[in-house]
Amino acid sequence: MKRIYPLLTLLMICPFLAISQQTTDFLKTTIDGLDEVAPFSEGLAAVRKGNQWGFINEAGQIVIDFRSDLVSNRNPDPKASDVTGVGYPEFKEGMCMIKELKEEDIPYYGFIDTSGKLVIATEYINLSPFDQGYAVGIFVKKTFRGQNDFKLNIFDYSFTEVVINTKGEIMMPLAERSNIQMAKKRYQLPPLNSKMLSPNLLAMKTADNHWQINQIKF
Repeated sequence: MKRIYPLLTLLMICPFLAISQQTTDFLKTTIDGLDEVAPFSEGLAAVRKGNQWGFINEAGQIVIDFRSDLVSNRNPDPKASDVTGVGYPEFKEGMCMIKELKEEDIPYYGFIDTSGKLVIATEYINLSPFDQGYAVGIFVKKTFRGQNDFKLNIFDYSFTEVVINTKGEIMMPLAERSNIQMAKKRYQLPPLNSKMLSPNLLAMKTADNHWQINQIKF
């Protein structure tokens, strides 16, 4: 009986060897070493290596190289309509959100198009993804005021919640925002108080923390 064991083992291994050979014949690796692969959206899927994301097309080829400015969150808020709700980079209506650390290492947000080109400048400290042609953001205007006794530049900031289109044009101001500290130690991401429901409907949070529905015409 001992002589039969090697033969039985070989017979058991042979089918797996055949399957492995067939798999090799059918598969062609286009990119490897990835840490995360997101679903496709608008013909592109985000892929991650370490702390950088890029995009592949439906042929599995890198079309936007790995970069560190694409917005993602390891623990996104599923109820949020702003940057905190973005789990992985994704194109919506041809736009993907990016961030840039500016003064005091405070992140500012904007959008790139499907070629990776910056099309909406990083001038917002919070943004929503595009939906039906529009996004909501908090626009920052910075004005140089002069220098202090230590020769450090001093700036004044103003903040306006706005609706923008995919060209980056501000379609309408919604409200002036205040109580936003632009010093790193005191900075907190200001939430959006508005969200687009449709091209003609906007929800806005009131002072008593309720929501109201508004019809809009651009």
